[in-house]
Amino acid sequence: MGIVLGFAPWVVYWILLGNVPFLAAAVVALAVAVAALALGPARHAPGRSLDVGATATFAVLTLLTLVVSESFAERWLAPLSFAGIFLTALVGVLTKRPFVREFAAAGQPKDIVGTDLFEQITVRLTWIWVGIFAAMAVSSAVPPLIRSDASILDTDTPVTFVCYWLIPFALLAAGALASRVLPDRMTAGAGDITRKTTFLAYSEAAIDELYYLAQEHVNREVGPGQEAYNVQVGGKGTPLVGDESRQSWPATYKVRERRR
Repeated sequence: MGIVLGFAPWVVYWILLGNVPFLAAAVVALAVAVAALALGPARHAPGRSLDVGATATFAVLTLLTLVVSESFAERWLAPLSFAGIFLTALVGVLTKRPFVREFAAAGQPKDIVGTDLFEQITVRLTWIWVGIFAAMAVSSAVPPLIRSDASILDTDTPVTFVCYWLIPFALLAAGALASRVLPDRMTAGAGDITRKTTFLAYSEAAIDELYYLAQEHVNREVGPGQEAYNVQVGGKGTPLVGDESRQSWPATYKVRERRR
């Protein structure tokens, strides 16, 4: 549900585009984006990169709608909106804030969110969305590039309604279906996730003491009915600031159902 709400400003715009005046569509979408951006911190909501990108996109489209001609708006507003969500997703993944991770992390325990598997799946799925948004933008740019009289209101010319609407929204539906596999993949691979943690030990602790302390620490981290196994201690501890007698040691472990 969260990722659907993250797309809300764009979905609202695409629904209204062509059904109400272009300025009204842009203003309503901008209002939805600003509301999401304002309410996000208050409800500890994920998806900040989408909120910021939507606000920027529809602020630009609102200003653009005020200055361009009606014919330009009919040709280019849809492609520009697709380009806006493409750039939002691309910038997010390039700045290591992929929007899929922001949504997928909601409600997940920290030991899951911090795993390599979680990062790989969310980054991969974000790149899938980036590709989908790029294809949507390219498809919608075909009519205005090949026809000077192209219009999103044209329902008689196949290349127009196919490239403006049918292909982009078929791609959007495909992305939504792909997103449904993320929770299943995370659940199916949970037993193989190598989880990361740190624990404290005195600087002079021997290796067997380190492993004992690591095991005790991870046992406190796992949930009820589970047990930690394959506990590994990192090769070097980090001295604590102001207390060189103790060090913070990295450790990894896996989790399985507790054996009866």
